[in-house]
Amino acid sequence: MRVSGCNSLAVRLTFVVALALCVGGCGGGLGGLLGGSKPPPPTFDLLPPRGFAHLPRPPRGQLVVAEATALPPFDSEKIVVRPDDSQLTALEDAQWNDHLPRLVQTRIIQTFENANRLRAVGRPSDRLTADYQLLLDIRAFQIVIPGGPAAVVEISAKIVGDRSGRIAAARVFRTSVPAAGADGPNAAAALNDAFAHVATDIVLWTARII
Repeated sequence: MRVSGCNSLAVRLTFVVALALCVGGCGGGLGGLLGGSKPPPPTFDLLPPRGFAHLPRPPRGQLVVAEATALPPFDSEKIVVRPDDSQLTALEDAQWNDHLPRLVQTRIIQTFENANRLRAVGRPSDRLTADYQLLLDIRAFQIVIPGGPAAVVEISAKIVGDRSGRIAAARVFRTSVPAAGADGPNAAAALNDAFAHVATDIVLWTARII
């Protein structure tokens, strides 16, 4: 069957449009096949403090540490930066190696274990017969640029009777540590130092209450 000139032109135009749509819609897939996908950013960790002084008395009390709570953007793996008083952003070239509230919970538990001030400490899922619960809320965990840069960590802590549900003690812990820069390695290092100060204070304070 012979195709007229007009029909031939329409066929060619339809082919060009279809090819353009395919290239636009399949670009991500082609990019992935050609190795164009962006690699994940480097991850950084928090370290539990060590080197606690030995106590002459035996450890006492059993404690459950709940997963910390936090508002966005701290409720994520992001390393947060405050470029000014009214703005929060996140580093694109770095992140924590776990969800920050869960990471804080894990490292606080390990700090208690390193301090050896309590008979037992664990998570709620450990089925520990606890005397108290430690509730943590991350209020700040960021690099502050104005007047800095500096790492600022602020965590609210509540010691709650496991059976009574009554708050035995509550306190807000905050510290600021100078940072060598706001890039991934320097930001993570400064935040780790600030967290170490706060974690140590939380553990020693809790042990005195319990």
